[in-house]
Amino acid sequence: MSVIEFSPEQQAAILSLARKGVCEAVEHGSVALPDINQFADFLRTSRACFVTLDSQGELRGCIGSLQATRPLAHDLLHNACGAALHDYRFPPLKTDEPIQVAVSILSPLVEMRFETEKDLLKQLVRDRDGVLLQAGRNRATFLPVVWEGLPVPELFLRALKRKAGLSPDYWSDQVKVWRYQSEYFSEEGEKPACE
Repeated sequence: MSVIEFSPEQQAAILSLARKGVCEAVEHGSVALPDINQFADFLRTSRACFVTLDSQGELRGCIGSLQATRPLAHDLLHNACGAALHDYRFPPLKTDEPIQVAVSILSPLVEMRFETEKDLLKQLVRDRDGVLLQAGRNRATFLPVVWEGLPVPELFLRALKRKAGLSPDYWSDQVKVWRYQSEYFSEEGEKPACE
């Protein structure tokens, strides 16, 4: 389940801008951040987002921001470039590679309070909560859409710990967790990164 904040027209504009950022990054190796005043109000508001690229049904790149530090338009372009060229898990995207662009717009982070891992697991809300976990310098997040592949809270948290470079059984009183929600939407089908 996703928060609904943006109209279908706004979602289309967001996806179009993210797609433009991907293509510009692939063709030029970077993305220019245009004057923010040329964008509609909803794109000028400071927001955090993730841009996700899928190719042939598999993840092909995902880069994002957890906290709002710049206008949404600039965050979209920056993260689209990162997903296309700088996700360490994948080689840089090629212009003719088929991709589907998806965007998640995040709500502010809210720190969770819990006594034990069991207490934390009881508080997690499947299909709603995005989760940021930190233990010392180890840190990772899963967007709410990840619940689709990991619908059991215990498995979700174990996989998140692995992503953070921790043992799936790791627990400490020093573990900190924040939750957030997101509005997620994607293009219909795949098309080449640049057409």
